[in-house]
Amino acid sequence: MAHFRSIKELVERCEREQKPISEVMIEAEMAVSGRSREEIWRQMAQNLEVMEQAVRRGITEDIRSRSGLSGGAAKKVQEYLARGTFLSGHTVLDAVSKAMAVNEVNAAMGTIVATPTAGAAGVVPGTLFALSEKLEATREQQIRFLFTAGAIGYIIANNAFIAGATGGCQAEVGSATAMAAAAIVEMAGGTPRQSGEAVAIALKNLLGLVCDPVAGLVEAPCVKRNAMGAAVALVAADLALAGVTSVIPPDEVIEAMYRIGASMPRALKETALGGLAATPTGRALAAKIFGRAPAIEPQPPGE
Repeated sequence: MAHFRSIKELVERCEREQKPISEVMIEAEMAVSGRSREEIWRQMAQNLEVMEQAVRRGITEDIRSRSGLSGGAAKKVQEYLARGTFLSGHTVLDAVSKAMAVNEVNAAMGTIVATPTAGAAGVVPGTLFALSEKLEATREQQIRFLFTAGAIGYIIANNAFIAGATGGCQAEVGSATAMAAAAIVEMAGGTPRQSGEAVAIALKNLLGLVCDPVAGLVEAPCVKRNAMGAAVALVAADLALAGVTSVIPPDEVIEAMYRIGASMPRALKETALGGLAATPTGRALAAKIFGRAPAIEPQPPGE
């Protein structure tokens, strides 16, 4: 079988062939693209380098977007971590900081890797590099992390949405969080089935999340949603590794995300016509940045 269409098929193939998700994804990519393992591996290694550079920039440089809506948050969290007075766990906050770093670099017109989109590009690298430090991961493990995340993204993209314009932010940050959760499980030594459970746990906790970018820019609330996605991914992975399972199977959670996205109003799908974008402050910021206040999507009677 060259590829897989569902989490169920993916997990069953991994178990049947006694291979991790990352290996099955590499083989599927070879079969579909006709490229060699070396070519595919080299390209993913290049993606990893781009991600690493974005994280480094975001946590060390004084990043600021042209709009002024984002920048500096990732660096602040690193400074907060250094003070040792934090309340959450170190790995969680480190992942949060590094996730925001990538999105702040993106907002400042820097180079990032869309995973699965630019607006949700921080969750996967944020968790990857925070966990790499904790687990002392090798370069091979880091690259495999991305293949595992890619396998989940492939399934979600082919069964639901990964774009905020079609499915809301549940389709962007939600998908990225599910991708990261599965990859975290594999890197931490979990099974493919546990990765599947992590997908379900992560995604179902972000169902219904709307896409409402202030002034139509991929900055607020996008940057901090990536931060929360990173935290959710780590918790979901921990739950799965502890043996906790999802009552609803992962493929059905993905199907539910599709149905929710399909019924979501247009105002909440990246149009900046509803949600936070339509608040008084959101509209004032849009007017300040673009010189005019945005429209507000009219709501049906009784809503």
